[in-house]
Amino acid sequence: MKLVILGAHGRIARLVTDRILAEPAFRNVTLTLFLRNAHRLAQLEQNPRVTVVDGDITDQAALTTALQGADLVFLATVDSRPGNAVTHAVIAAMHAAGVSRLIASSSIGINHEGPNQAFIDWNQQMIGPSLAGMHAADQLLRASDLDYTTTRFAWLNDRDNRDYVVNRESEPFAGGSGSRQSMADVILKIVADPTLYVRETIGISDPATRDAGSVVY
Repeated sequence: MKLVILGAHGRIARLVTDRILAEPAFRNVTLTLFLRNAHRLAQLEQNPRVTVVDGDITDQAALTTALQGADLVFLATVDSRPGNAVTHAVIAAMHAAGVSRLIASSSIGINHEGPNQAFIDWNQQMIGPSLAGMHAADQLLRASDLDYTTTRFAWLNDRDNRDYVVNRESEPFAGGSGSRQSMADVILKIVADPTLYVRETIGISDPATRDAGSVVY
């Protein structure tokens, strides 16, 4: 399998990369790591399973080249800006390259959801303008013919655990926060079985943070 990670210097992206290169279950996965300032991943350039590509994620031509031969694309960058240039470029490049399977990063709250109303109100107050852009990005994927999965991450923390629940879109979030390790673990489960969550918008959170209110770190 060839996995392309767009925005490959992000912290969740690097957790995914590290586990793919370290764990025997992923020994047949090769990586194309696409990012600006590719020198930041220079330590991986000599790995025979890794290709590091320097590029702008809104550059459709560069994306199309990077996606050649890909089986799966992980968009590790959240597209929250008005106009959704990132999502438009990714969809167009995937069509041009003949690739259909995409995992896209997003956030809790894009559909005014959360574990409880107090959290929903607080989340809207904290990141409301960004949520509109992320909601629009998810709508673009729904309207496309791609086999997408939108992963709505709860507020991220650096706890050393993989404690999480995956909620379907019709279900409330189990919690308000979750570890980056947990988010990466869900991405890796989809890498291991790309038939999981096809054309779904899922939520990932730690149920232990269900009643945390705004204390989500």
